[in-house]
Amino acid sequence: MALNRSVGRQEASVAEIQLARVAGEGCARHPYLSSLLEASGRHSGRDVADAIHLLCSLHGRYPGLIELALQRCPKGPVQDWLGRASESFERERLYLVRLTSAVGPLPSTPGAAETEASLMAARHALETLAMSERNGCALGAATALVGDWWPIRRLLDRAAARVGVEPPAPSLPDEASVVTVIDSGADTPASSRALAFGGEQLLLQHRALLDLLEARAEARGEY
Repeated sequence: MALNRSVGRQEASVAEIQLARVAGEGCARHPYLSSLLEASGRHSGRDVADAIHLLCSLHGRYPGLIELALQRCPKGPVQDWLGRASESFERERLYLVRLTSAVGPLPSTPGAAETEASLMAARHALETLAMSERNGCALGAATALVGDWWPIRRLLDRAAARVGVEPPAPSLPDEASVVTVIDSGADTPASSRALAFGGEQLLLQHRALLDLLEARAEARGEY
């Protein structure tokens, strides 16, 4: 999904701001993701495996953020979009679970208890966003997840190439559908603010996960 369009602050729509938010604050901007994608040293496989395991802990469970949001969404265009996104993301989830098995065990790393506590807090944060009573919040988180999954998918495909797993064709909703659903679901100032909050918080959790992965790699060092 192309998320690098230029957005003028005074003229941008809610949807354009959301796309720019994902482009500017999402995983694609995190230096550790770039390191994982480009690394070729003797520990690169271990670091990629660690990332796959932690991503699976965050997004490999059912129901996930999109499914929880769908369960609470009234009938209409937003529900229709979430239904399609749920079906597409289920394929991504199965791919992630398959990769988690293929890359081998979770690398031994100091601070395992702290890692699990961080992952539990992140999963709780995503559930809270998905089940928020603020109209627009869950949609903001769901559209941010779909947009931010594209750089994550690059990491999944890198892992797949290392372990000989055939990656499925991407099928997530495209940018045009994201714009359309945001236009439908964030049509008031309050829902627009809630959508922004949901998107910001989802991206915050993804950045925090990459920070955690980087800290774990440093803790393992050369061992």
